This record gives sequence, structure tokens and C-alpha cells, in this order.
Amino acid sequence: MRKFLQRLLNAWIIKMSNKFGSRPKLKRVHDALSKLFKTIINEPGKRGLIFEISENDKFIILSDQHKGARDYADDFSLAEKNYLKALEFYHLEGFHYINLGDSEELWENLMESVIKHNKQTFEAEKAFVDSNRFTKIFGNHDLYWDNDPLAGFNLNRIYGKKVPIYEGAILRMPFGAHKLDIFLTHGHQGDMQSDGNWFSKWFVSTIWAPLQAYLQINPNTPAYDNQLKTVHNAMMYGWVAKQVNKVLITGHTHQPVFASLTHLERIYVKLKQARKDNNQAEIDLLEAELSKRIKEGDKGPRFRKYKPGYFNSGCCCFNDGDMTGIELENGLIRLIKWSYHKNAVPERIILEEMKLADLVEMNLLNR
Repeated sequence: MRKFLQRLLNAWIIKMSNKFGSRPKLKRVHDALSKLFKTIINEPGKRGLIFEISENDKFIILSDQHKGARDYADDFSLAEKNYLKALEFYHLEGFHYINLGDSEELWENLMESVIKHNKQTFEAEKAFVDSNRFTKIFGNHDLYWDNDPLAGFNLNRIYGKKVPIYEGAILRMPFGAHKLDIFLTHGHQGDMQSDGNWFSKWFVSTIWAPLQAYLQINPNTPAYDNQLKTVHNAMMYGWVAKQVNKVLITGHTHQPVFASLTHLERIYVKLKQARKDNNQAEIDLLEAELSKRIKEGDKGPRFRKYKPGYFNSGCCCFNDGDMTGIELENGLIRLIKWSYHKNAVPERIILEEMKLADLVEMNLLNR
């Protein structure tokens, strides 16, 4: 019966999840981002930190693990080995780890259950805590960390100390006479389905989680393969496009975005350039990649000119076990993927890469 229902309902559930999983309002999103950024600037430490950084600093930004109870509603379980290997790599390489929210799935699970079933992943995160290279930002599914009186007690149980919890952070990097502010937050602010909505939390915990557990369906399809930007991502891009000297990095949508374009959109851009350059080898490669990612007959999107100021870390719970994130290292910003290679061995793959200085030169500073 379960397999029959899986075949019958899988496509519909994923469609409904994508359609109703968020309900962002443009003005609410923009007002919330502006308010948070202003608060961090005017009152550092209250809702977020300001890091004065240079090209020598290294940061890894990961979001949306949704750690659960290792049941069939636990979207993180398939990606756990990738996550552990990634944290081992970044800790050894001296990266500062910014956890961008929804790390724990606390709409579907009790805190005690999450702690019990995630000891190994919490130990891997604790290594960054112990070396003072860990920043934890809350999202809508782990809002608990920001507003529950027992949050400090449980943080101490998990990490051995009461780790500070923030709503955002700013990485400030000098470029000549200017400073580039890289603004980080989970990205749920302004989403009517997520921004403290009690009904959404009740529905997920009471209705959706048991249904997902029974049907064993993970709606987190690899978004970097088969989607254009979601409405919420487009709204967040709209905010940063109006700003000066800013880059915005969020999570929340589970859809990786690099320099304001999804991975699929960037393939179309590269294909256009390859045709212009008459680079047949590149054309063949990109067309083969597109043929695997889109439905036959689909047309490429029409692109207006995008300022390359918006990035999204994606998630660490895709239904094939993949996870994505954003790296900052040696003056570069990268979209990376950790994926199971031969014999299910985790492998780090660079999907996109560019110089932060190029972001400045591409009219990011509006000067």
C-alpha cells in the first residue's frame, strides 16, 4: 500500500510543498531585511555580529540541515555522511563555520529526540565551537534557539557552553576606499508561512510529519538542477539590488543561488556565451547538461540584467544525500556541493566560483 501511495502522491506532494511551503510578501521581506541590517550596524551583538575580515579569512556557510530523529520524516539522514565529512574538511582547513539556520528540525521533533539522534553531528560542530570558529544563526524551524528559556541549557548540553544565537551577521571586507558588507541571515523574515506562524508549525508537526514518515517522501529535490528562482529568492534579490556596497547570503528556500542566478540559469548564460564564442566543445557539454536537467521542449528563460549580489546556500538535506553551501576563501566566493562519489564516498565539488573583487567591479558599489 505504501509503495502504491508513493507512486500516486509523490509528484503531487512535492508540487504542493513547493507551492504552499512559503508565502512571502514583498514589503514584509524588504522591511525585515532592512530592519535587521540596521540593527546589526547600530547595535552590534544584539541581533548579530560584525566581522572585520580580509581576503585571508575563510568562511563556510551552510544552512537547512533540519536534523531530526532519524525516522522517515528526517530529511537530513541521507546527507549526514556528507555533512560530517564536510565539517571535518573545513575544520582542518581553518574555516569559520556560519550555520545559517534551520539546523535543527524543531517543528517536527522534540528537542530531546534531536539531541539523542545527532550526537555525532553536534560533536563535529563542537570542534568549531572549541576553536572559536562557530557562529549560529536561527531560522524559522529552529526559532526555539532565540525565544525559549531553556535554549541556553540545551546549548550547554550540546556544545559544552552557551553558544550565542543571532539573527544575522555582517562580514565587512575593505576594497580600496570602499567596504563591502556581506549580510547573512536565514531568510525567513517576511514569509507569512514561516515568520513565527503558529498554524504552519502546527500543520507541519501534526499533519505533514506523520504523512511524510509513512510515505517516506523527501520533497527536497536537488533544486540547483531543475528550477528557476523561487518567488522568495527573487524578492530577496530585489532587496539587495537596491543596496549599495552589499552582498546578501541567505538560506531558507533550499535553492542554491550564485551571483543572483540559480545553477540552471547560469548554464543558460554560459551556453549563450559559448555560442557567441563559437566554442563547439563547450556548447556540446552545456547542451548535454541541459538535456538532463529540463523537460524536452522547455525554453530557456529570458534574462534581464542582474546585479550579482544575491547568494543562497541551498540546503544540507537534498533527497539524493547531496548538500550545498557557500565558501569564502582567498578573496573568492564559491557555490560548492558535497556529493556521494564512488562507493558512497563524500566528494567536494565546486559548482561556481568568482572573485569578490569582480562583484565590486560589476557595478555592485553603484559608483
